[in-house]
Amino acid sequence: MSVLEDVPEVAELPTTPEDLFNVLEKLNITYELFNHDPIFTVEEGRDLKLDIPGVSCRNLFLRDKKKNNFLITAANQTQIDLKTLPEKIGASRLSFGSKDRLWELLGICPGSVCPFTVLNDKDHKVKIILDQFMMESDLINVHPLDNSMSVALTPDDLLKFLEFTGHEPQILAF
Repeated sequence: MSVLEDVPEVAELPTTPEDLFNVLEKLNITYELFNHDPIFTVEEGRDLKLDIPGVSCRNLFLRDKKKNNFLITAANQTQIDLKTLPEKIGASRLSFGSKDRLWELLGICPGSVCPFTVLNDKDHKVKIILDQFMMESDLINVHPLDNSMSVALTPDDLLKFLEFTGHEPQILAF
């Protein structure tokens, strides 16, 4: 039985964008908020993101054969080879994580996945992998738990947030 069968079409998130903004403010993390139409794919957001300063990012939620879970946040333009990735991150063969697992571990539905979802990963079952190219930019753009918004923040502030959650990211040159 699917976990999401009982989740309404618009599920109540365990952590809302407002909750996230409160955490960012508590951590003295500066960000700029941009509202826009919902974006489900990199292609859908290509023109929209032209007006937002910084590097726009995408996220991949993956699982290996040993049931290890990974959240990769990378610049939209970074090429990720899923065949060579397992060796780079110390994993076995990778596949995309199911929407049920995404909800169970990160409390988010497909389309709004972002590094901020680790607020819901209290048991640290998801390893975070960040794109080195993205982390060397001045600003990065990610959804704040809702794909109708983007926030621009510095890579250092993203690291500060991840440290707060107890997640130590791996920074990888893809």
